[in-house]
Amino acid sequence: MTQVALRPTTSPTVGVTTRNSRIARRYVQATVAVAALGAAWCVANFTVGAGTEALAYTFVPVGGVFAAGAVVHLIRGADLDPVTRRFWRALLVAAVTITIGYGWLALDMLTHPAEARTRSMPLPAAACVAIGFVIAIWAVARVPVVEAGGVERWRLLLDRMIAFLGCAALLCYIGLAPMLAADEPWSPQAMALVGLAFLVAVGAATKVSFVCGGPVDRVALRFVAASGGVTAGIVAVLAVRYGYVAAIPSQAIVMPLTPVFFTLGVTAQWRAELGSRRDQARHGMLLPYLAVVAVDVPLLAVAFGAPLTWPVRVVLIAAVVVTALVSARQFIAYQENARLLRNTRIQEERLQYEVSHDGLTGLANRVLFRDRLAAALTATTPASVLLVDLDDFKTVNDLLGHGVGDRLLVSVAELLRAEVGDHGLPVRVAGDEFAVLLTGADADPEELAGRLLAALDHPISQHRLLVQASIGIADAAPGATVDSVLRDADIAMYTAKQRGKASFVRYVDGMGEPVLKHMQLGGELRRALDHNELRVVYQPIRRLDDNRLVGVEALVRWHHPSRGVVSPAEFIPAAERTGLIVPLGRFVLRETCRQAVAWSREFGPDALQEAGLNVSARQLHDPDFVSDVAAALAESGLGCERLVLEVTESAVLRGQQVSRTLFELDRMGIRLSLDDFGTGESSLSLLRAFPASIVKLDKSFVDGIEIDDGQAAAAAARQAVARAVIQLAHALGLETVAEGVESAEQVAVLRDLGYTRGQGYHLGRPMTADGISCLLARQRTVAALQPRPGG
Repeated sequence: MTQVALRPTTSPTVGVTTRNSRIARRYVQATVAVAALGAAWCVANFTVGAGTEALAYTFVPVGGVFAAGAVVHLIRGADLDPVTRRFWRALLVAAVTITIGYGWLALDMLTHPAEARTRSMPLPAAACVAIGFVIAIWAVARVPVVEAGGVERWRLLLDRMIAFLGCAALLCYIGLAPMLAADEPWSPQAMALVGLAFLVAVGAATKVSFVCGGPVDRVALRFVAASGGVTAGIVAVLAVRYGYVAAIPSQAIVMPLTPVFFTLGVTAQWRAELGSRRDQARHGMLLPYLAVVAVDVPLLAVAFGAPLTWPVRVVLIAAVVVTALVSARQFIAYQENARLLRNTRIQEERLQYEVSHDGLTGLANRVLFRDRLAAALTATTPASVLLVDLDDFKTVNDLLGHGVGDRLLVSVAELLRAEVGDHGLPVRVAGDEFAVLLTGADADPEELAGRLLAALDHPISQHRLLVQASIGIADAAPGATVDSVLRDADIAMYTAKQRGKASFVRYVDGMGEPVLKHMQLGGELRRALDHNELRVVYQPIRRLDDNRLVGVEALVRWHHPSRGVVSPAEFIPAAERTGLIVPLGRFVLRETCRQAVAWSREFGPDALQEAGLNVSARQLHDPDFVSDVAAALAESGLGCERLVLEVTESAVLRGQQVSRTLFELDRMGIRLSLDDFGTGESSLSLLRAFPASIVKLDKSFVDGIEIDDGQAAAAAARQAVARAVIQLAHALGLETVAEGVESAEQVAVLRDLGYTRGQGYHLGRPMTADGISCLLARQRTVAALQPRPGG
């Protein structure tokens, strides 16, 4: 049987990581072992005299070798950031240089064992150690700290200076100053090295306080600080307390701790690089405050009788400098706090303004309006509200675009400010609706409304547009609420629109009942659509020469369960206002197409040439209207050429969306009819811009056309528009239909003018589909009884 060797599934990366961690721990164990060996030897030397005292100087360089090896392993084995690599390379140079210096010292002491306690450190050795400390200080100084700019940069700089000087002053006072004043003073070399070690410790501690998320691990920096500060501090205490006797324990027990702390720092950096980095948030920002407390220690000592030596004087001067820096720092903090408070106040004012004012016009908005009105009602101050709604503003947006519409709204707002002045609060309520709040017994809302309407009679905005408005006025009656006043103003404004727009109406009791009834009608119409209460009737379109039925116009009727038949003049406006005209029109379209196909199947394809229905501007704005028409034709099987959609001149002028819809319907083959022709302002131009196939002469030009008062000029004037329309239609190749035909005399005159088709009560009232079926059946019977040509 073939044996398959099983290979370990552990990835090479995991194996390398584990091996590096193990090696880093071994370096720590090695330095700890050296320190422990030095401590054991020192105890043995003091108790049983084991070995020469010169051996005490060998433990520091041996530990330094292991520390340098740990850094080399870190640099070679870890994927360090460039900044981190630069930092540890500098520390490696420092560790090697310091190790060389202490190795030199050990060699010198071994060659002069009798002077081990009193012999000064050779200057070359001291120079090497000093250079190493300087390099370490330089490496720590280059560690990046918190990035800041402007005032924050100066604040952080002062904090670092305060922390550094305060801690340095304390260490100098408790370390270097006693060494200088000791009965057995140490050599200048030793004190200089202790001072440099203090600087490394203070610099690293300061860096840790201000490093935030940098590449160099904070814990590693703390161990670097401890490697200089802890050992130097203990050596200083021993030197002051025991003099030259302390040299041996310092070299054998205390100073070997420096490589231990150093390798622990290397291990901490290893952990950080292997994904075990601790939280890098700034937890040490209390250091400047602790430094201020620390610098007060020398001052208190002098206050309680400590001798005022020159080292102490230096420390006191440092304390004064720290105090000055703290004052500067507090001044900057005061300035910054004042700036923040000022910015906060400005921001609050800006937010308050934005909350209470309209972003487009700068007028007060609904929130501020309600607050001011509520305050006026609470104070029982006489108050009136003018609700101003721009008439047909949607047409501006549709024809000219929303940008022009916005500029028009801004111009209306400026006009309101100018007219209202300091006598009231102009407000933009929403969209194209504005309001004015007037308070005080001298306020005259009707006078202001008149001035506003007069000002709107002139073109405004940079586009020189004419705009009209309907204004509702409501007074705050005793016991009124904000909502009741606004409701009354809204009812009055709606009434002004019903009365023809471009006017103002003041609310009186009872005015809201018909308006409320009209609003309720919209809800009932929704129910009517859901419960099949709507019926389609058809008005015949006949030929004027032989009275033959050639088409129908579909009309909708509402059979209300309690009110009976509701007039279209009553519910169509409600449908337009509520948007129900879209589903209502969809119902009429489908029913008309279905019924036209049914008549074609029963009476033949030539029995009825066309079936038409009215289409509102709201339907033409509906993006689904074209697809609704296509779906109705497809479901019923009605040919496109037999469907006529009737639109009014005002609907045609409702913007690019309507124009695109009409041309798309024309491309489908659907015939378009221009209804109520002659009543608009652009009838003639529409015939060139609008893809119409049929022109329907409005009833107003048919009324009285047959009157014969014996005055030829008067009769010609009454017939002038009808004659002009038929001539224009013939020139453009359009069919014509005369609406509102109510007598045989009108038929005769219209026929003489050239009209071939018409509709009206004389030619046939609106009737059900069964009524049209009867007409078609009778027409088929009459046609069958007539003799055929040549028979």
